[in-house]
Amino acid sequence: MPKSQQQRAGNPWILFVIFFAVIGCTLTARHCYPDSRIVQQSQHQYWRRVPLRSTRGIIQDIKGNALVISETLPSFAVDPSMIKSPDLEELAQVVSPDLMMKITGAMGTKSRFMWMNHKLEGSEAAKFKELMKKVKAVREIDEPYRKYTNQNLMSHVLGFCDNENKGQAGIEQQWDNTLYNPPGQKIVVRRQNSQAATIMETEPERRAVTPVVTLTLDSRIQYVVEKHLFRTAEHEKAKWAVALCMNPNTGEILAMASYPTYDPSNRKSLTLESLSNAAISRAYEPGSTFKPIYMAIALERDWVKKDEMFFCPARLKVADGFIRESDARVALGHVDTAQLLIKSSNVGMAQIGIRSDRLKTYESLQALGFGRETDIELPGVAKGILPYPENWRGITPANIAIGQGLAVTPLQLVTAMAAVVNGGRLMSPYIVKSAVNSLGETVYKGEPKVMREVMTPETALWIREAMRRVITEGTGRRAATTITDVAGKTGTAQVAGKGGYAPGKYVASFIGFWPYEEPKYLMLIAIGEPSNGRYYGGDLAAPVFKSIVEEMSELEYFS
Repeated sequence: MPKSQQQRAGNPWILFVIFFAVIGCTLTARHCYPDSRIVQQSQHQYWRRVPLRSTRGIIQDIKGNALVISETLPSFAVDPSMIKSPDLEELAQVVSPDLMMKITGAMGTKSRFMWMNHKLEGSEAAKFKELMKKVKAVREIDEPYRKYTNQNLMSHVLGFCDNENKGQAGIEQQWDNTLYNPPGQKIVVRRQNSQAATIMETEPERRAVTPVVTLTLDSRIQYVVEKHLFRTAEHEKAKWAVALCMNPNTGEILAMASYPTYDPSNRKSLTLESLSNAAISRAYEPGSTFKPIYMAIALERDWVKKDEMFFCPARLKVADGFIRESDARVALGHVDTAQLLIKSSNVGMAQIGIRSDRLKTYESLQALGFGRETDIELPGVAKGILPYPENWRGITPANIAIGQGLAVTPLQLVTAMAAVVNGGRLMSPYIVKSAVNSLGETVYKGEPKVMREVMTPETALWIREAMRRVITEGTGRRAATTITDVAGKTGTAQVAGKGGYAPGKYVASFIGFWPYEEPKYLMLIAIGEPSNGRYYGGDLAAPVFKSIVEEMSELEYFS
């Protein structure tokens, strides 16, 4: 073999260079480009991002009174691995038998943490604090807590949060993203051979201010409304009740009350019946409180004249059924158009319903907001029920004219009636005045918004005049007060059941506005299914309206 070939074949330095090149590349890759899992593990060992505790924002009324605020309350946990035999007797004196079984069952296992109780106050918290002095395994942990400053006042509007401070109903749910204050972070660095940690301050600047949602509600008015409504509902053993007060000129909601109620901070008070905000979610047949709305449509469509005369017997045969007056023994005889509202004549209104065009009536009712979801800053808004005109067969057109055969929500009825009160403008209702996020930015501002013109000022004025006469000479006399002139309309509606109307079940209601000459307030009172004997709107709901008006007038006088 030639000498040059022998040197190339047997040169040991080539293998040496290759070996060290491989080692060098491997070390470079491991040190400069480590595996992502190794990086994550090393960072976990030496530093960690820890979220700072965050609180929710404030909900306040139009006067700036705080309705919901965030605080911290002590919660208590135990480390089962640290429990000694003498500790068991001390624990048994404070915790329940069921929890005691869980704690003893966890002893001797790898379990290091077990909740004992959450968010305690007063004597309950004191018991656990005393236990901590005797049992080293018990620990106190502060947890965020939503405090509703007026207990159950406007509970259906405010809503409540779950244990994780997540909004579950009302404003708390609808405005959860605004009220939630994004938490900051801190970096915990663990030093070598030491369990101590250094905290590096990295709290972001975005947690600049506490978020605030301001409502249009006045807590003083709300208190007055709830006091009189709930008192009557309880006395009359009603299944449900609603009071809704609005500024008819702007669409601002001034008070919204629903019965039965609940305490947002007390989970034991939460029931399926009490959680429903009837003001926006309950659909019911409005009865005679709907008649001014229908009369306005008929006048606008020229289906009735303001000076027309009607003959009203005690009952009227219509297609496949009969329309009766509220007192089927009394015939009103010959009355003019205004008297149909003043005397609340079913027979007279039915005659207008029969002559009305079904499709145009349907279109007008939709334009007034019936059969569609009302735009308001709350969750759970119902659409109500407005049958399609092709289903208006037989007696249905006459029933619609007297507030039967369709279902409305209290909010829909008040919004439509506001158009009568303010001269024909359908206003968009709103219950939130403003919302400010954690950056200090105003993310929402509630303002008056005209959706559409739904009637002429002349028609609206004529309806208002008739509603004033309902108080002075008609079915609404018990709503009259010497403090101010009011106008309104009574309603007594049957409750639909399976195959017809449920016997003995009614909704007593009254809707009215004041002062009559320059209206500032519009309010609906509805008492659902009272069972203590009274059920006529003029007897049951009108006096509640009067009491609220008089006490609200006192508030205005002293404010």
